Amino acid sequence: MTVDAATAAHRLPQLPPDALRVVAFGGLGEVGRNMTVFEYQGKLLVVDCGVLFPEEHQPGVDVILPDWGAIRDRLSDVVAIVLTHGHEDHIGGVPYLLRERPDIPLIGSRLTLSFLGAKLAEHRIQPSTIEVREGQKLSRAPFELEFLAVNHSIPDGLAIAIRTPAGMVLHTGDFKMDQFPLDNRITDLRGFARLGEEGVDLFLVDSTNADVPGFTTAERDLTPAIDAVFRGTPRRVVVSSFASHVHRIQQVLDAAHAHGRKVAFVGRSMVRNMGLAAELGYLRVPDGLVVDQKTIDRLPAHQITLVCTGSQGEPMAALSRMATGTHTITVGHGDTVLLASSLIPGNENAIYRVINGLTAQGANVVHKGNAKVHVSGHASAGELVYCYNIVQPSNVVPVHGEIRHLRANADLALSTGVHHDRVLVAGNGDVIDLHHGHARITGSVEVHNIYVDGQTVGGVTEASLAQRRELGAQGVLTVVALIDTDTGQLAEEPDIIARGFEYSPADFEQLGPALDKALSKAAERKITALGALEDIIARETAKWVRNNFGRQPVVIPIVVEA
Repeated sequence: MTVDAATAAHRLPQLPPDALRVVAFGGLGEVGRNMTVFEYQGKLLVVDCGVLFPEEHQPGVDVILPDWGAIRDRLSDVVAIVLTHGHEDHIGGVPYLLRERPDIPLIGSRLTLSFLGAKLAEHRIQPSTIEVREGQKLSRAPFELEFLAVNHSIPDGLAIAIRTPAGMVLHTGDFKMDQFPLDNRITDLRGFARLGEEGVDLFLVDSTNADVPGFTTAERDLTPAIDAVFRGTPRRVVVSSFASHVHRIQQVLDAAHAHGRKVAFVGRSMVRNMGLAAELGYLRVPDGLVVDQKTIDRLPAHQITLVCTGSQGEPMAALSRMATGTHTITVGHGDTVLLASSLIPGNENAIYRVINGLTAQGANVVHKGNAKVHVSGHASAGELVYCYNIVQPSNVVPVHGEIRHLRANADLALSTGVHHDRVLVAGNGDVIDLHHGHARITGSVEVHNIYVDGQTVGGVTEASLAQRRELGAQGVLTVVALIDTDTGQLAEEPDIIARGFEYSPADFEQLGPALDKALSKAAERKITALGALEDIIARETAKWVRNNFGRQPVVIPIVVEA
């Protein structure tokens, strides 16, 4: 696969005409921004294009995109983007990719395309879509696609079988093997077995719960705990969940209806997605159950259920603002807040900060740590082993997970008899070639985090993030220096403007003499350019503050000629 940086192109071996190439531009070594590209005979097929949510050490970042720079000059070769399901970590990056080529066909299930269509409308993109369902086959030459039902925490999930003359790939997408799912749509293990009989040359397998023993708990087993929340709460029930978690919201609606409560959705994405799910028949809503927020405000507290976003501690989401008292909805004694989503790795501190904030306001907070109110949407180790034994793949690449998840999944594959040199623990950018039935890592392309910051895509760099962290941790000092152009010395004491750096004016009385000394040396060397003098003042101030305060604030010098 070529890259737009010519210096990197030579690192990749030439792809034999009868080989299939696979490169992940996100999703390996992380839980998010899933994107995998398949290449055969010069054509590209993209599976998923999601986002990764930022951690605390990435201040100001909205989301992180996959780095598809390696195929930017080949977007005309992309025959389609296939979407396994409608979660943000699988579809959230599509609008940004379509900005670069809007006519790439999107292939996905009805609900997935519906959720994505609403997002694309916000970006003013009118996509070309192809709706598919389980059991269907579709040709996007040179790739032959087959879609299989998989059970996940969102309806309409699909596994993808990709056939080429180089071999067959089975990509599970996100899945588990709940035998009693709320929508009665189980993972198609018969289809997995059939493909295994045909011969799966490369198995890309969800790794998120590979280090969790046994089998994932069934969704229906949560009903008693959710019902207990509604039964035991004297005032309002506030439920926080992913805006795409239709199954969990269905359980909440059923419990609210059984206990005589009305439900209001709070947050734009929650209102939009649940409206779409109900309209398409994926969410069953009893007549009169759901009302708007203005109506629910007039009801007695014990008849109110609010369903909002913010289960991952996102600072601008409804629940986080409730926790800090900056939302129009306040919580207090007698209210129960139910966190009905998993804890995504990296979000722990933000989530516990929200829990503490809500608890401080008097609310009872129920979450996975103290009640059985959430189960994962991903297969645990027992289910994965079961799939390996059914499919009996020739080669395995664990996907979707941090490195510990990928390695745990690789160990499971080895335990079922897959040969050790055919189990590949790859990272983002690693190039995997399937040739004559054997998959090998043959090279790599450079991939980076692509940060979205407001309307800016890719402008934020690791260096600018480091500067933001430094500003947050050490503060900033602006030094305004009036310099006598005849002598090169300070005409008066410098003005100090501090942000995030506590000091008294007396603390900086000795900074002026230190700057005069440095400026005298500059004058001796005939240094008079304002830019050079600013650099000298910045360096000397930073050194002086470090020696006297043990701090390293960002120093901004401003030189004015007297």
